[in-house]
Amino acid sequence: MSEPIAVLFSPVTLGDITLKNRLAMAPMTRARSPERVPTDSVVQYYAQRAGAGLIITEATQISTQGTGSIATPGIHTPQQIAGWQRVTDAVHQHGGKIICQIWHVGRVSHASFQQDNQAPVSSSDIHGEVNTFTAAGFERTTPPRALALEEIPGVIADYRQAALNAIAAGFDGVQIHAASGYLIDQFLRDGCNRRQDAYGGSVANRCRFLLEVSDAVIGAVGAGRTSVRLSPFTVTWDCSDSDPQPLFTHAARELDKRNLAFLEIVERGFESIAATSEAQANGTFQPNDIRQAYSGRLMVNGGYQPEDAARAISSGYAEAVSIGRPYLSTPDYAQRVAAGAALNEDVDMLAWYGGGDEGYIDQPALEG
Repeated sequence: MSEPIAVLFSPVTLGDITLKNRLAMAPMTRARSPERVPTDSVVQYYAQRAGAGLIITEATQISTQGTGSIATPGIHTPQQIAGWQRVTDAVHQHGGKIICQIWHVGRVSHASFQQDNQAPVSSSDIHGEVNTFTAAGFERTTPPRALALEEIPGVIADYRQAALNAIAAGFDGVQIHAASGYLIDQFLRDGCNRRQDAYGGSVANRCRFLLEVSDAVIGAVGAGRTSVRLSPFTVTWDCSDSDPQPLFTHAARELDKRNLAFLEIVERGFESIAATSEAQANGTFQPNDIRQAYSGRLMVNGGYQPEDAARAISSGYAEAVSIGRPYLSTPDYAQRVAAGAALNEDVDMLAWYGGGDEGYIDQPALEG
């Protein structure tokens, strides 16, 4: 192992979770759970990647209402909890740590996924140029309706229960998915949130839902097992904000008060079907602005190479770095970095968001 990257393989404690190295596996939707319950292949997929310091699961819906795409798993039924228990057991048997990313998609859904074919919900009834995967293919979402004020506590309770379910399934913690244009992001950003009540208008009001969800989850499973993911610098699923800097610095300052296990920041994205722009129009807003607002434990994500990740750690900027796409093709990514070995070739993009075992669990590890 070269000296510059050795820091990546030092242990670190994030809240109540101790990592054997600083390379986390980022959450990535794979859509391999056709019945919404993790399958044998899902168990194998995560066990193969237990060499990561921490695995953050694919986004996992907290309710039927929170569902937005085919073959994504949930964490709100006994069958789902039992399915995830098999995953966590396998990861722990291979010496890994794993947390569950809990998710409500909001308007990124279709009536076919909703009870009685109802409209999806969002912060407001803003449809946007949004598509999702349904049984009919990649199609336009159903126009959403705004959550009524009296409905919001019930959705917050669903997040809380999902967190409890995740701990019951053996996860080491949870991550609240507040990024990438899904429900919490739809409350945060004024391009989606046109509410006139306590959850809309001012920055503080638009952050209210995020903070109430965070407090509910912390109250259920503890701050040391709770993390949050934000994506201040990307626009996904047509969910934008006119002035992201004050919005996300306020959110970071408020989350800093809660002593999370860690905050994960997506610094930049890559071209995909979800992203309409890789950067906000305001070019003066930089990741270091979040670091200045947030003094707690930070995980960063954004196409990091090992040398860049090592600099982020050794400089004190971040405690850990999450790695996405390389973990699709190279299940033993951390071991390869430590050994200075080449990675596998990229997985075909057609296998990212669904299919069978090809491009999912058939990628070889270094030893053969």
